[in-house]
Amino acid sequence: MNKLPLQKDRLTREFYARPTEIVARELLGKCLVRRTNRQWVGGIIVETEAYLADGDPASHSARGKTRSNASMFMDAGTLYVYPIHAKYCMNAVTEGPGRGSAVLIRAIQPQWGIQQMQSNRQTQDLKRLTRGPAMLCQALAVDRGDDGINLTTDRNILIAQPRSPSPATDVYATPRIGISKAIDERLRFFYRGNSFVSGPKRDHR
Repeated sequence: MNKLPLQKDRLTREFYARPTEIVARELLGKCLVRRTNRQWVGGIIVETEAYLADGDPASHSARGKTRSNASMFMDAGTLYVYPIHAKYCMNAVTEGPGRGSAVLIRAIQPQWGIQQMQSNRQTQDLKRLTRGPAMLCQALAVDRGDDGINLTTDRNILIAQPRSPSPATDVYATPRIGISKAIDERLRFFYRGNSFVSGPKRDHR
């Protein structure tokens, strides 16, 4: 099992303040951890989607800044959490203030605090802990109250460089899932063959 990342391993604002597609691809293999019930839970990011500031009608920012999506227009490295079907999805804001771009974290491979995540999700099935953005937020106890957190400084949630090297694996890009606009844009990135990635099995063939 990978070693738990330390605060000093966290990604800096400079990491996020780059083109969204690059951040989405390079978040793969990074550690996402959250402290809940006095313990750390989380895992290795294996699937992301990029939502762009310009020319992307599928992005929440396409309708302009609102009270609901305001965090998406904050500094790079801000956590943007939005509700969906009484659950939540978490995003890392990219580029810079006022841009309105972010990376949706769709799935992680569970590594730390698995029993707590099983309790949060009310399931023992590892494949149903963090395989999809709503499952992921429930497993990590992330909700709308976490919207606007600074991922580069917060003491209880962070994305960090792994302390143990990840095995080499293929990164694959496909159209995003569950959207009705810009459906052909290949802005979903994932580790091909990883069983914790959400979406159709045909993507791994």
